[in-house]
Amino acid sequence: MTDVRPRITKAVVPAAGLGTRFLPATKATPKEMLPVVDKPAIQYVVEEAVSAGLSDVLMITGRNKRALEDHFDRNYELEEALVRKGDASRLASVQESAELATMHYVRQGTPKGLGHAVLCAQPHVGDQPFAVLLGDDLIDPRDPLLSAMIDVQGRFGGNVLALMEVPAEQIHLYGCAAIEAIEGEDGVVRVTDLVEKPATDDAPSRFAVIGRYVLDPAVFDVLKQTPPGRGEEIQLTDALRELARGSAPGGPVHGVLFTGRRYDTGDRGDYLRAIVRLAAEREDLGPDFRAWLRDYVTGDMQE
Repeated sequence: MTDVRPRITKAVVPAAGLGTRFLPATKATPKEMLPVVDKPAIQYVVEEAVSAGLSDVLMITGRNKRALEDHFDRNYELEEALVRKGDASRLASVQESAELATMHYVRQGTPKGLGHAVLCAQPHVGDQPFAVLLGDDLIDPRDPLLSAMIDVQGRFGGNVLALMEVPAEQIHLYGCAAIEAIEGEDGVVRVTDLVEKPATDDAPSRFAVIGRYVLDPAVFDVLKQTPPGRGEEIQLTDALRELARGSAPGGPVHGVLFTGRRYDTGDRGDYLRAIVRLAAEREDLGPDFRAWLRDYVTGDMQE
C-alpha cells in the first residue's frame, strides 16, 4: 500500500516581535517592513513560501503590526494614481504583493516565544503538516531551501529543520542540533537531540537551526505540554527536542544541511550586507552601484 502524504499548502510566518535591535527605526514601523533594497523584508519571505508551492500564508502578528496587513492588501487610491500617470511598472510592483498568496492574520497577544507563536496557528493549520518561516531569515531565491525541506518531509514524514554550520563562537546564538548521517542521503541527516542556545563547550555540534521548519501537526500537542524555557518563553526547540528523542509521538526529526546564501535581517550588520549584496546583483541597479561601491571601498571617491 502506497503511503500518500498530504500535500503541504500552508505557511506560518511569526511576525509579532518588537524589533528592539532596530530602534528607533522600529518605534512605529514593524521591523518586518524595513526595506531590503526596494521591498520590505517580509515580502521576500512570503515570495519564498509561494515559490515552494505554498498558497496559504498565516501571519502571527501583534500590536502595531497593521502595516503588514496593509502591505499585502490592495491600495486602490495609489493604484489609481499610478494608472493616471501611466506608470505600469510601479503599478505592477504595488499589485504584486496583494496577489502573492491567500493571506490570513492572527494576533499572538502576549509574546510568549516562538513555540507559543506556532501554537497560535493550530486552529488555522488543523491536522495537516505545515511550514514555518521566520521573517528575520532571508534565503536567496537561487537556493531553494524550503522546497528541498518539503521533499524530505514527503519522503520521511515527521519534522524537518534547516541546519547551517556556523563558527563555534556563534553557536550560542542558535538552537543547536545533534545529528547522525543517513546512509545514501546527501545533505540530509537525522536529528537526535536539540539544545537551545548552548554554551560553546556544551554544543553537540556546530550545526545551527535557522529559520525554516516543516512540521507535523503533532508538534501542537507537544507545545501545549512544553513549559517555559530560556527567557521564560515557550521554545519551539524544546518541543522539537522531545520529538527528536522519541519522547513524544510525531517524529522523526530530520535536518537539511544548507550551504547556500542566507541573510539575517534581524542583525543590523547582516541587514546592511544583505542590502548591498542584493542591490549589487540586480541587473537594473548592479552596474552603477558596484562601480560606486568599488570607488568607495578603494578610497577613490571625491570628497
